[in-house]
Amino acid sequence: MSLTVYGAPLSPFVRKVRLFLLEGGLDYQLEIVLPFGQPAWYYDLNPLGRIPALKDGDFSLADSSVICHYLSDKYPEVAELIGAGAEQRAQVNWLEKYADYELAPLCTFAVFRNRALKPSMGQPCDEAAVRTALEEKLPPHFDYLEQRLEGVDCLVGGRLTLADLAVCSQLINMEHGGEQLDERRWPNLAAHYSRIKARPSAQSVLPGEQKMLAKMSARA
Repeated sequence: MSLTVYGAPLSPFVRKVRLFLLEGGLDYQLEIVLPFGQPAWYYDLNPLGRIPALKDGDFSLADSSVICHYLSDKYPEVAELIGAGAEQRAQVNWLEKYADYELAPLCTFAVFRNRALKPSMGQPCDEAAVRTALEEKLPPHFDYLEQRLEGVDCLVGGRLTLADLAVCSQLINMEHGGEQLDERRWPNLAAHYSRIKARPSAQSVLPGEQKMLAKMSARA
């Protein structure tokens, strides 16, 4: 087995794949490819130029969701992370897509991008977009996740799945953008986030991310 993940650590989609691999105990290498200005050879892995991509020996593919589901099909070590049975797998798929398509535009592309990424590139922060995301658009999503976590520790089936990793990956980017969940308003979600972030998998990747954030802040 020779697994290589291509991407940037601060991408929530790259992080999701890395956490998935770590939770399954699969060894991998990370090769840094930024989300912009990718080298020409990278387009052989993903013609869209997006991160992450994966190589498994001579086989390659792209898209974080596709990668995780491929890994779950091939390696029994991670199969349980997509749920047990058709109903749980459907719920995991739904919540992963919810994180990728509903949370990502707000947690990552509004909060993180404006607060952390753009200043490091000499671009102004659109604070109005940040405030709109935090005050108007994200609360209904957090309400939904809060309700799903009532009386349970994980989002699907009472055990850790890709759904938890996908949601947590977006909330980490929101925190990297200087914002925390309101524990009084969303206690279930805040506790869930703290539990996932405290796992050895997350703790193994977060120190490297913090170093990158410090470098970005210094450039800003």
